[in-house]
Amino acid sequence: MELYTPVLALALLATGFAVFSVVISAFTGPKRYNRAKLDSYECGIEPTPQPIGGGRIPVKYFITAMLFIVFDIEIIFLYPWAVHFDQMALFGLVEMVLFIGTVFVAYAYVWRRGGLDWD
Repeated sequence: MELYTPVLALALLATGFAVFSVVISAFTGPKRYNRAKLDSYECGIEPTPQPIGGGRIPVKYFITAMLFIVFDIEIIFLYPWAVHFDQMALFGLVEMVLFIGTVFVAYAYVWRRGGLDWD
């Protein structure tokens, strides 16, 4: 249990900070509601009158989100590999080249399909 004490302390500190921030903002924040603040907002989409229940969001936003998740997960796997690279030797190098190769294939696919064009 001693081993997990710092992890639990950090988790409690993070949870306490999150709860404190939400509660304190409810009391101290301005409460000026208007129609513009209550409308849904998607970055990059001009606000236009939309049907009840929301409108259609372009698929490009979902593709961008998935691409972000793929590269975010890649970074998560690269960090432990970089820390223990000397212990894994050639096996670790080959595995990471294969992993980065598969991620690069996905990147090239999205690039060729026009998922990175912002016009």
